[in-house]
Amino acid sequence: MTKDVSILQADAIQLLKQLIATPSFSKEEDNSSAIIRNFLEKHEVKTEQHLYNVWVRNKYFDDNKPTILLNSHHDTVKPNKGYTLDPFAAIEREGKLFGLGSNDAGGSLVALTATFIYFYEKEDLKYNLVLAATAEEEISGYNGIEALLFYLDKIDCAIVGEPTQMQMAVAEKGLMVLDCVSTGRAGHAAREEGDNAIYKAIKDIGWFTSYKFDKVSDLLGPVKMSVTVIETDNKAHNVVPAQCRFVVDCRVNELYSFEEMLEVIRANVQCEVKPRSTRLRSSAIVLNHPLVEAGLKIGRSCYGSPTTSDKALMPFPALKIGPGDSARSHTADEYIYVDEIKAGIDLYIQLLNQLL
Repeated sequence: MTKDVSILQADAIQLLKQLIATPSFSKEEDNSSAIIRNFLEKHEVKTEQHLYNVWVRNKYFDDNKPTILLNSHHDTVKPNKGYTLDPFAAIEREGKLFGLGSNDAGGSLVALTATFIYFYEKEDLKYNLVLAATAEEEISGYNGIEALLFYLDKIDCAIVGEPTQMQMAVAEKGLMVLDCVSTGRAGHAAREEGDNAIYKAIKDIGWFTSYKFDKVSDLLGPVKMSVTVIETDNKAHNVVPAQCRFVVDCRVNELYSFEEMLEVIRANVQCEVKPRSTRLRSSAIVLNHPLVEAGLKIGRSCYGSPTTSDKALMPFPALKIGPGDSARSHTADEYIYVDEIKAGIDLYIQLLNQLL
């Protein structure tokens, strides 16, 4: 039975309003997962859940067919201090829907959910569809998509819903966060004592600021390193610090492995360098993949994304695409245009129709 797209669009917008009104910070997604399950069950879709991850299969799921995963996340960051509107009020004004998580990634999540329902009862699809609304994406947590993949059937490829203005992010920079420690010797600031760890850190920070890795990607551009945190244990103004810690955010293109980067970094700085994780590697989907070719047929363009997503944790080809604009993510008074959600549902359906 064919679903009325306009009704699905209206339902999706109402679902997003419910989600905005429900705090769902990473690791605290119990209420939002319940809302998603209730929504799907009202549409007569049987749901399953692991931790705070909700997933469903199309009605005529066939083990002999390949499977496309439709994935987005329902956790959010915490609202920043710049908000002038209630982040949980779901205010609709002048074509915009304001609220925490509206753009990142609520709009994508509800659009993919509506798209899944559109195809849910269709028989003789060439692919199975699995919809997964997952947790902990904003903190790259272990209890999100990574934990859920163990419970899913074999996945052949995925559509990852993130705000991309419905263009195709075919590549994505990897993220490696480095904890760096410069070590000196404590002393009294009034005398010629000690070995100031801050001064040592400044030299290494200067290297991180100026060094350019040689290989520049056609899709993702150069590697980018940014020092984002610096601190010592000192509480008193008159003590030369023995340690200075700083954090480096490294956005890595597909031409370097994390191991190659670490080798270069450690050869050029004096501080101790430890990566927090090497899980979020750069990723790319080939341009002749059926998902990408389907997107090109409906007029979508390709680009490389500087931001990471759950795509980095998927051991199969994944295309990142969704309504909204990444530039609005994590900003005060976050919003998405209502028409972006409607158009996103239309375009997701068009894309999948090229394949199914």
